[in-house]
Amino acid sequence: MARPQDSLTPDPQAPERLTPQSLSHSLRSGALPTRKPTRLKLEPNVQTRAEMAKALGLLELPAFRLVGEITPTGKHDFTLTAHLTAKVVQPCSVTLEPVPATLEEDVVRRFIADWTEPDAEEIEMSEDDTSEPLPEVIDLGDVAMEALSLALPLYPRAAGAELGQVSVAPPGAEPIREDDLKPFAGLAALKDKLTGGNEAE
Repeated sequence: MARPQDSLTPDPQAPERLTPQSLSHSLRSGALPTRKPTRLKLEPNVQTRAEMAKALGLLELPAFRLVGEITPTGKHDFTLTAHLTAKVVQPCSVTLEPVPATLEEDVVRRFIADWTEPDAEEIEMSEDDTSEPLPEVIDLGDVAMEALSLALPLYPRAAGAELGQVSVAPPGAEPIREDDLKPFAGLAALKDKLTGGNEAE
């Protein structure tokens, strides 16, 4: 496991962090080797996994592992590449029953020293969401928690769980059920197919 070159004293005025303190592993970017990779491995114990699960709204986190390295790129930049594996148990989005899942994700973070904040148009056009300013301290715990939260299924569903009927209508009108809309969706798709998706103006 990568060991921090220097630890930080927590700021009592700082906002509450999502990352449990027991998972926090700080690396000062200025102390990272510039000619060889810094290897990293996080395998939190049972208590830390329980704290992670609570912070992310999980029922359980039976297993979690993040393994990789931080590699110098260019003169002052660094790239973190890692592989995340985890076993999670989430509440079903319909019934709240436990829903287990096994996750595997590749994690990439590019830390840029001479970072220039992009304007709104550049953000819209850019497909790169892995780059960010090089911080004074890289907290591997923060990276792990962010990667895990992004890898979680958005709407976990227990076997056999189904959403109820959705009815919509303006006040005083007959409600339209979700099933009533499906034939019209099929007709619209057939019409698009027959017209090539283009109607005469």
